[in-house]
Amino acid sequence: MTCLPLSIELSSLFKVTLIVAATSVVIELPLNSHWKSTKTMADRTPEGSGVHFPFPFTPYSIQKDFMAALYQVLEAGKIGIFESPTGTGKSLSLICGALSWLRDYEQKKCQEEARLLATETAPLGGGEDQRPFPACSHQEAPDSVKPAGEPDWVTQFVQKKEERDLVDRLKKEQIWRKKREERLQQLRHNAQLKYAARRERQEEEETERLLRLSRAVLAAGAGPEPLASGEEELVLSEYESDEDTGAATGFDEDEDDLEEEHVTKIYYCSRTHSQLAQFVHEVQRSPFGKDTRLVSLGSRQTLCVNEDVKNLGSVQLINDRCMEMQRSRHEMKSTAETEAPKRSRREPRATCPFYSYRQLQLLRDRVLVQVKDIEQLVALGKEAGTCPYYGSRFAIPAAQLVVLPYQMLLHAATRQAAGIRLQGQVVIVDEAHNLIDTITSIHSAEVSGSQLCQAHSQLLQYMDRYRKRLKAKNLMYIKQILYLLEQLVAVLGGNVKQNPNTQSLSQTGTELKTINDFLFQSQIDNINLFKVRRYCEKSMISRKLFGFTERYETVLTLPREQPRLAGFQRFLQSLQPGLTQAPAAPLDEGEPTAPRPASPLMRVEGFLAALTTANQDGRVILSRQGSLSQSSLKFLLLNPAGPFAQVVKECRAVVIAGGTMQPVSDFREQLLACAGVGAERVVEFSCGHVIPPDNILPLVICSGPSGQQLEFTYLKRELPQMMDETGHVLRNLCTVVPGGIVCFFPSYEYQRQVHAHWDKTGLLARLAVRKKIFQEPKRASQVEQVLMEYARCIKGCGQAGGSVTGALLLSVVGGKMSEGINFSDNLGRCVVMVGMPYPNIRSAELQEKMAYLDQTLPRTPGQAPPGKALVENLCMKAVNQCIGRAIRHQRDFASIVLLDQRYARPPVLAKLPAWIRDRVQVTGAFGPAFAALRKFHHERSGLS
Repeated sequence: MTCLPLSIELSSLFKVTLIVAATSVVIELPLNSHWKSTKTMADRTPEGSGVHFPFPFTPYSIQKDFMAALYQVLEAGKIGIFESPTGTGKSLSLICGALSWLRDYEQKKCQEEARLLATETAPLGGGEDQRPFPACSHQEAPDSVKPAGEPDWVTQFVQKKEERDLVDRLKKEQIWRKKREERLQQLRHNAQLKYAARRERQEEEETERLLRLSRAVLAAGAGPEPLASGEEELVLSEYESDEDTGAATGFDEDEDDLEEEHVTKIYYCSRTHSQLAQFVHEVQRSPFGKDTRLVSLGSRQTLCVNEDVKNLGSVQLINDRCMEMQRSRHEMKSTAETEAPKRSRREPRATCPFYSYRQLQLLRDRVLVQVKDIEQLVALGKEAGTCPYYGSRFAIPAAQLVVLPYQMLLHAATRQAAGIRLQGQVVIVDEAHNLIDTITSIHSAEVSGSQLCQAHSQLLQYMDRYRKRLKAKNLMYIKQILYLLEQLVAVLGGNVKQNPNTQSLSQTGTELKTINDFLFQSQIDNINLFKVRRYCEKSMISRKLFGFTERYETVLTLPREQPRLAGFQRFLQSLQPGLTQAPAAPLDEGEPTAPRPASPLMRVEGFLAALTTANQDGRVILSRQGSLSQSSLKFLLLNPAGPFAQVVKECRAVVIAGGTMQPVSDFREQLLACAGVGAERVVEFSCGHVIPPDNILPLVICSGPSGQQLEFTYLKRELPQMMDETGHVLRNLCTVVPGGIVCFFPSYEYQRQVHAHWDKTGLLARLAVRKKIFQEPKRASQVEQVLMEYARCIKGCGQAGGSVTGALLLSVVGGKMSEGINFSDNLGRCVVMVGMPYPNIRSAELQEKMAYLDQTLPRTPGQAPPGKALVENLCMKAVNQCIGRAIRHQRDFASIVLLDQRYARPPVLAKLPAWIRDRVQVTGAFGPAFAALRKFHHERSGLS
């Protein structure tokens, strides 16, 4: 793909030069008659023509359908909801379908560019067929109706000027493209250039060493009010408000390369870095692996190669320290340019040795020249001695495919800080079954009473320590923040002057407030939280406060300050008993050490920022739990469509994809409709599985072997006869199912109760005769060990024979094993769901969310109210994730057993994935179900 797209519209249809790879699939795409006539030809699929989808092997028919539907969604600028079960090659279909569209789109743009530049010498505006189109395909065309009374020559002059400006812009972009391609070609064919960044880094280090020696010679003596070494950087710089200065860009004015035009690109995001790495590896193996300019984005915590900064542990601390070092660098450069060399009392602040603009340019090109995942990017940064975080950001404008985590795309401030521009671009959100929960979590915030008191005490001591050095605006804002902290503690019923651990609250319970009511009750409605938020961001006061706290928490270097800070130190120790008590017991082997705690003020900043949300879109939950330290304030986002609306508004097309997207009504109603997306713009695509129909047996079992009705409601599930019947069902399954059985319970507590009951009655021992029993651990560090032992047991039983035929794994819905774990082949020949995992209906948060949906969404006649539908959908999403753990590839087979008669209800069955719903069998008695299971596994095991 050597020709990059330009943001212009096409006036005619061009022949597309197609790429032929390992396997090219030609699919006829029908012309969509519903497309608006205003769509440009670059946004259409030629009628009657086929689209070639390069593929590394012969694709399944459902993959062909997936790619064709995806191509049409991107071409028409729609919002697509795509469901493709795990094991059907969803990632590869996304890659080949989306990059095929981008390939064709770039070809058309390049042809239109060539046509416009070829007509430059002809009289501009001489004919309708030669008239160029507006500069951006996503912009509306200017109004063609001229103002009344305007002379024709004025209209023609304006038109010709626009056409000349367009041609000039095309020439500049052509020069940019040529330069970039030349750089990348040199990197591909000249191995020495790959080490240019390392050589430059070594030269800069030597230069910096000489400069330090020179500064040491010219260093000035101490000032009249000396500070300890390194303490200068804890003092806040003079603050300039938004009225005094514009927002800082964070980059030098001469770094004009950052203004490079953002080409049309695809943003692909997923939940975890491991999922993103797996996607990048799929790209590398695809026919597009060598020609795609891909950049992987990550957090500073993931990409930082400065060990001093990375060792801070906390994400917030790493971010603040990095930004502070960049600000120091720009301040030093600005001072060097504007002031003559003079003796200074201020100790120079540390700057990051891995940030060099020239080296970042070289790293940017190395990132673009070859597809790399996050780990490869970090290794490249270490090798070059250059920051991978900023190097990857520099590569965004020229990249064709940007791979990034959910949070970076869905959070507006993070998106802006990373340099991501969504205007006219394509966004693909993969593993999107929990997209709504993710958006809600990202934009929610919680702060405890203990953190509020800590922040107040630390900030008060900080102000006393540096009062004479702080400017008026800093003191003003610090006093405002102190007042806010006092009022937030007061609204919980506490007092900032007392230890939160010993303060008992007279009133306990949970209270919900609208944002405005909370501000009035807290008596902080007269404070401009937007300005306070901006001050915290620009001054980085939480970072300064953290450094101050670290400095005086254990060792006091200034004797004359000791009396004043002794009380502060004792207070900190009282809030963190671990500082004075004996060391805690050592962590279990493999248990990760906890990151260093961030400044409590950082948590407060997040909560204050959440309070700037629109009043109707959120609630504040006051949780009073006996003592002030255990109480908390939590902001709950009720409308996830608010943050998501900006994404769908700016993007050309958005694709929401996942292996299990049912029920999709949540996405349509809560996310898209509330974000202002019309129903005509939403396209749904759901494909079946690649396995033969006979390789899956879904059963709804309504009663057990003794005839006991199976209904695991909250009131009935703890009955001894219900737990006994569950054990009898599993005991029968263990006799006919080979290999592994994975059984999901609604909660850890219920799993513990059932396990204890079986142990007491002897059922556990009878189960262990046929299957070795494993339990899902609560600690994440132990999950891998349990899974390894579970797999080893199944493999050993298959080879050794004997009475034990495999293993039984007792898991929990929503636990570590209900998502992302692969129980393929013998690891999961049967998945059992015990009951329906409804969320806690008594939860104040859930009740408020239900009430909000009942008030906001229209009620469809004959269907459940939106609030009740939310509860059912949350339950079925969890069920669908669990039962999707089994079938993982084309030759796999498994049975799915749903133990609860409520699964037989048509509205519940309708929310199962189509490839399971179409094959499900509902059995009122246990006998027929057991016979079907025995026959299924006997036949499948014989064939395998």
